Amino acid sequence: MGKDEKIDFVIPWVDGNDPEWQAEKAKYDPSAVMNDSNTSVRYRDWDNLQYWFRGVENYAPWVNKIYFITWGHLPKWLNVNHQKLVIVNHRDYIPQKYLPTFSSHTIELNMHRIKGLSEHFVYFNDDMFIINKITPDDCFKKGKPCDTYGLNCVYFGHDSAGHFNGSNLEIINTEFKNKHEIIMKNFGKWFNIKNGARVVFKTMILYPWQWFPGFHYNHLPSSFTKSTFNEVWEKYYEILDKTCSDRFRTESNVNQWVMKYWQLCKSECVVRSDKIGECYHIKEENFDALCQTLKKQSRKLVCINDTPRTLNFDEKKQIVKECFDLILPKKSSFEL
Repeated sequence: MGKDEKIDFVIPWVDGNDPEWQAEKAKYDPSAVMNDSNTSVRYRDWDNLQYWFRGVENYAPWVNKIYFITWGHLPKWLNVNHQKLVIVNHRDYIPQKYLPTFSSHTIELNMHRIKGLSEHFVYFNDDMFIINKITPDDCFKKGKPCDTYGLNCVYFGHDSAGHFNGSNLEIINTEFKNKHEIIMKNFGKWFNIKNGARVVFKTMILYPWQWFPGFHYNHLPSSFTKSTFNEVWEKYYEILDKTCSDRFRTESNVNQWVMKYWQLCKSECVVRSDKIGECYHIKEENFDALCQTLKKQSRKLVCINDTPRTLNFDEKKQIVKECFDLILPKKSSFEL
């Protein structure tokens, strides 16, 4: 990235314990909600958002602005007057006809409308953290997003994102009909060992299929351009409009991953190392590995993804906070 190119971070946050938010949510019929969309797991608080801001300040001080998306509530400890922090309410950027919304898809698919947002931005979920030094080139190179090129099969299972991915692929396979030509023209990207040996192997196995069967997704922060969002909205307005018109997540929705896949199919990304980060869907068998990754800072990025299989929640929450305190013990300037 050039010195004059700005990179912003975008992160949405919901306080699921806010009684006003709960009352607003209860006004609307949740009958169309997917099984996983209304569970306590999606909203229970790990009390670790402060470490996200500490990670940014310590390991990505070059960020231009942080756009903090909220329904209206804010963490009590947040320094809302920080010069790099911009508080964004849903009504500030989401078209009125889609409000109120309780769907992450609507919140994400309209990010490009945020006033002042730079062309280049990195999107974080609130369970994705920076735990070691990252540079602008880890996110964008020569104006192009950094990402992993890889094919995979869509998994349709209980509490999975398979239905959303299926809808995403409807757009992708409609727009990009010549899969083989796309991959062969960019052979050095799709079969680059930096993607990871397992990812490259899957891509080789799935290459013969005529259509895109799915894409590798490592559940880490995603680098986007606003231009991609504008292009997809322009070409597939009806599909995105239908998704955003649902107040809750439903099985027919697309999600923001379609923007990622679009960038890959257009070869608008630069390959980044698969070693940059690790996602832990927290289960008993991988919790120790998560703790070691945090303590040793063996990755630059980490996702700590809550699941129904996360047992002894209060105990694990405390252990994760203790791990964070070992590497990020001091308050950031984003904290009061």
